[in-house]
Amino acid sequence: MRQFVRRLFPVLALSLLANAQTPEQKTARYLDSIRNQPSLLLAFLHDMPKGGDLHNHLDGALYAEDLIDFAASDNFCVDRTTSRLLAPPCDDCEHYTPKPAIRCAYDDHILYNQIIDAWSMRNWRAGEESGHDHFFATFDKFGLTSHNHVPEAIASVINRAAKEHVQYIEFMHTGDGRAAAQLGLKLGWDDDFGKMREKLLSGGLKDITAATSKALWDDEFRASNELKCDTPQAEPGCGVNIRYLYQVLRGLPREAVFAQILLGFELASFDTCPNGGFEPQEPHVPCTRFVGLNLVMPEDWYVPIHDFNQHMAMLDYLHGVYPKVHITLHAGEIAMGLVKPEDLSFHIRASVERGHAERIGHGVDIMLEKDPVGLMKEMAARNVLVEINLTSNDQILGISGDDHPLPIYMKYGVPVAISTDDEGVARSDMTHEYLRAVESYRLPYTVLKRMTRQSVEHSFLPGESLWAETKSTFRPVAACASDKAGTEKQSAGCATFLEANERAREQWKLEATFADFEKHF
Repeated sequence: MRQFVRRLFPVLALSLLANAQTPEQKTARYLDSIRNQPSLLLAFLHDMPKGGDLHNHLDGALYAEDLIDFAASDNFCVDRTTSRLLAPPCDDCEHYTPKPAIRCAYDDHILYNQIIDAWSMRNWRAGEESGHDHFFATFDKFGLTSHNHVPEAIASVINRAAKEHVQYIEFMHTGDGRAAAQLGLKLGWDDDFGKMREKLLSGGLKDITAATSKALWDDEFRASNELKCDTPQAEPGCGVNIRYLYQVLRGLPREAVFAQILLGFELASFDTCPNGGFEPQEPHVPCTRFVGLNLVMPEDWYVPIHDFNQHMAMLDYLHGVYPKVHITLHAGEIAMGLVKPEDLSFHIRASVERGHAERIGHGVDIMLEKDPVGLMKEMAARNVLVEINLTSNDQILGISGDDHPLPIYMKYGVPVAISTDDEGVARSDMTHEYLRAVESYRLPYTVLKRMTRQSVEHSFLPGESLWAETKSTFRPVAACASDKAGTEKQSAGCATFLEANERAREQWKLEATFADFEKHF
């Protein structure tokens, strides 16, 4: 009998221990048990809530297959040698014609596959063309059609995101069709930023602001119809909450860049839209979905390098005029050998201190900055988040694994969040970005959950946060302190708080999805 009890005791102890574990602990234990089983790990990460995607270029998020369909509907041709889209008239579909209609690719698998490879990183191999050059060259090849299909692009990307449990996206989008840049070039440069601003506003920028906001609202209305939102056949993407960052093209001349930066500030200051997720609304509502701005194009190109300090001065001045507008900046998407060593030593710090960036995209060269540890401590103190893009950093810069600074950022308490960057060009998605993070750094479930929470915490959604504390733990604000985060019913005080703060509502939604996910383990 004693021997039986001795054998039974460990079993009972393990059973009691398992029952005493929280759902989060059980989920963490399951993740640890499947780390070396890639298929199970992929399935786990696919189903895991992923919060927000804060670094997502709308054009680059499109897969080449969709872009080919868009180009065919536009009756474009394609250069058979370069795979660049061309305006009609087109050659016929005979093999080896130099300028066939792109719809010819539907019956020519060689041409079809050639276009997909040229418009993405699929099948790219190191050789005559670097990953950096191939990646950035894709946009000029398909740009002729992507700009014509914003509603379809929104619908496609958010529908895919919803299926892998992303609930919020901030799209980078140059929504004015470069109208502001053209205005800046027309009116010319002025060293006095104040006079430059007034010249642009009185010269037509206010009209561009209103037209851009209206155009995006109309695009969203058409996208919601595409997804059949607010009908019994609604697609999953209807549940994704989206906002936009005005995308400044920093490779343009300085007068164009200033005009675009000013447009970004103006758009984010325009009348705000109704709160809520992605829902069909009547078109022509005078409001904006832009919540901030970002500067894009390769950081190592001549103009972004040469004019970097001037761009920071523009941001510094306009931030003083529009202090409530959110700023996130590409910075540190460069590496040793790509630029001169001195250009690696200050971009991140300048973006935070002079550019007033609340978030940094990439930040790969942090350890080559002057006093990198001091800078990371400063970023942690300022609560500046780094948008981590593992796949594109590998493809463009050849930086991955131990060479990537993700673990160092976490070591010094800098908040981080996983994002996709250009998932269509990269041939990736949010699930595989998380997979790369887990496989490269053996991140525990609690860290993945923290990253996901940080993605919504550092969103530019309006309103206060659900969390009063995020450094060591996530502690709710006083209004919701007695409520279990994510539950269907809240106390009166918490319900009132959530109703008044969209960001807190999005965070509450995330907690509900985590609670549902963790029930399965």
